[in-house]
Amino acid sequence: RKIPTTFIMARSVALVLALAASASAFAPSTWVSRRGVSLEAKKSVEDVKDLKGKKVLVRCDLNVPCDKETGEISDDTRIRASVPTLKFLLDKKAKVAACSHMGRPKGDTYEERKNDKFSLGVAAARMSDYIGSEVKLCSDCVGEPVEKMMKELKEGELCILENTRFHMEEEKNNDEFAKKMAAPFDLFVNDAFGTAHRAHASTEGVTKHLKTSVAGFLLAKELKFLDGAINEGEKPLAAIVGGSKVSSKITVLTSLIEKCNKVIIGGGMVFTFLAAKGISTGSSLVEEDFIETAKEAMALAEAKGCEFILPEDIVVADKFAPDAKTKVVKATEIPDGWMGLDNGPEATKSVQAALSDCKTVIWNGPMGVFEFDAFAAGTLGVAQTLAEITKTGACTVIGGGDSVAAVEKAGLADQMSHISTGGGASLELLEGKVLPGVAALEEA
Repeated sequence: RKIPTTFIMARSVALVLALAASASAFAPSTWVSRRGVSLEAKKSVEDVKDLKGKKVLVRCDLNVPCDKETGEISDDTRIRASVPTLKFLLDKKAKVAACSHMGRPKGDTYEERKNDKFSLGVAAARMSDYIGSEVKLCSDCVGEPVEKMMKELKEGELCILENTRFHMEEEKNNDEFAKKMAAPFDLFVNDAFGTAHRAHASTEGVTKHLKTSVAGFLLAKELKFLDGAINEGEKPLAAIVGGSKVSSKITVLTSLIEKCNKVIIGGGMVFTFLAAKGISTGSSLVEEDFIETAKEAMALAEAKGCEFILPEDIVVADKFAPDAKTKVVKATEIPDGWMGLDNGPEATKSVQAALSDCKTVIWNGPMGVFEFDAFAAGTLGVAQTLAEITKTGACTVIGGGDSVAAVEKAGLADQMSHISTGGGASLELLEGKVLPGVAALEEA
């Protein structure tokens, strides 16, 4: 469908803010307009008329990592990603309350779970910097404190509600709790893609108690890129699937084999596939229980005409440590007592060649233990290749998790078409699963 002018204006606002905050990975990509992939069939915040004076609850993902010693935010990417939707609502003179979880509070009661270590106070302070005005922290996310805060809030002002997970009812999606959370508000906006795969009170439950529930710009963009890349992406379409275990990726891998022209395997899961081919893997990580599963995945790829690419050579080490002794060997010649921890140089060249003609690439999972510099070359080589093909018009989607950390380490995040803010949510969407936080929103 034709994208409304208001949406284009809002995305322009998002781009300016993202650039100002060095968050260019959230900027719109030319691929979106070139491919013409329509938004998920859910109403978006730009579809809501007359926001002036409306009390709006926005579910953001403000679960940012903090330094264990100082408590300071170490990466505010998720806060920056929330700014465009919040700023849009504030510019429309709405009264806005953002809610989110932070960490994993423990305990059986509210008193036990409420812990300053998991307070969203640091997020409120950092959000003030990006919004350009004071962002108050409400002492709770339900009840009288919220009602009082919303009465005091002026049009065009923002507050952040305290950690939703201080209440056990949040993750249980307790209906009474969700009703209390929704009570002070006129409408709900879900902009937290990273938690959209969870049916919690603040992501799914509140929608049952508010007449209007729509998607924010970030959520809409995530759906557009991830779902769009898989189902509408220009061919050839490739997926790079890395990480340590076949068991954690087999469902998404099967889905990708069904839809992609090429699937490239990297990381620790390589060795389960090599073992499935009868190749000795030394002391490398092998999931014995998933060898048959690996065989089935390779057979599916052959049946579907999907090019299934395993590394030709491997960087092996005598132990799992940054100072281990290393050498490069053929994938078929891993010596006893040595473990594979990265792709070798020939494997990287093969990956680069395979991606050279691709128009759409999805990457989820590193090629090796990139946290150790000795085993980062394979992962960084893939990141560099994706940056290069993006420049020539390919759509490159980094599907959350360690892949995002890898492109950040490479300093190439701003050269990808899209960086996903979701880990588990990205995987479940790529698998073709319905995300509860999305399903609960109004149809367009």
